[in-house]
Amino acid sequence: MKKFLRILGICFLALGLAIFAFLFVGFPDSHKNDIVWGVNFSQKQAQNLGVDWKENYLALLDDLNVRNLRIASYWDLIEKKQGKYDFSDLDWQIKTAEERGAKVILVVGRKTPRWPECHEPEWALNYESAIMNQELLKYIEKIVDRYKDSSAIWAWQVENEPFFPFGECPKFDKELLKKEIELVRLIDVRPVMISESGEVPFWFKAGRYGDIIGITMYQKVWFKELNNYISYPFPPIFYSRKADIIKWIFRKKVLCVEFQAEPWGPKLLYDNLALSEQEKTMSLEQFKKNVEFAEKTGLDSFYLWGSEWAYWMREKQAKPKIWEEMRKLF
Repeated sequence: MKKFLRILGICFLALGLAIFAFLFVGFPDSHKNDIVWGVNFSQKQAQNLGVDWKENYLALLDDLNVRNLRIASYWDLIEKKQGKYDFSDLDWQIKTAEERGAKVILVVGRKTPRWPECHEPEWALNYESAIMNQELLKYIEKIVDRYKDSSAIWAWQVENEPFFPFGECPKFDKELLKKEIELVRLIDVRPVMISESGEVPFWFKAGRYGDIIGITMYQKVWFKELNNYISYPFPPIFYSRKADIIKWIFRKKVLCVEFQAEPWGPKLLYDNLALSEQEKTMSLEQFKKNVEFAEKTGLDSFYLWGSEWAYWMREKQAKPKIWEEMRKLF
């Protein structure tokens, strides 16, 4: 018995070392010259930072010449009153993208980018979960049906990191997510993206549910559980290998749809986080390092997370250096 346990232990150790070597050792093929760069845009984030959100959006398209966008839609902005939909702001964003030949990933659902992650209208919070879920499906049907003929939209992202327990959100409902995805596919043939945290899991759940997998990629963040800043220890090959696994098993593409280009501190950026504190996780030097890291991962599509902050730094803080560095990518 002891001999068997020893052999079993050696086998587990060998397996662990093999997995470690697979994920942490090696150099992926670089796509530096073929990378497609895009940006995330959140109307709410721009407003919370105190900048004109339309001017921010236009500056991305016309000043930086961005042509790939991931746009967050918000249930609480579009359906402030039950059954009454105001698409005017999102209409403007989509139409403006169409006029410039830009391509859009439109994020739909309850959980879409930016805090508090889940963006239910106040009236929906009065309902029990079953009724709220039905209202959510009605909303998703409206938004997908409205933009299904847009020449700008090339993919729908359903919910944002639905498997990751982050934000002020109800408990994850697997069956509801399936219904949302099925509904989008029933209305339109364009691919459905599902996103996951890039740093933690193997992205298998996203691989099973989505046609495309979107991931996050962060370097330096505030880690609440440790009450301190940390730098993630993962090398570029870590992301490349996990993307290879998704390609081998599911035959699906992995994009980085949330690439760190803004600070992550102990408070929200618009909650009076001091510039000195912001610089601990994002500076011009750190941004350059992040871009160099991305170029070594072997992935070929990255959407900057922080275009609103970079614009705020330029307009409100007279610090345009990161905005100007972003310009080099487009």
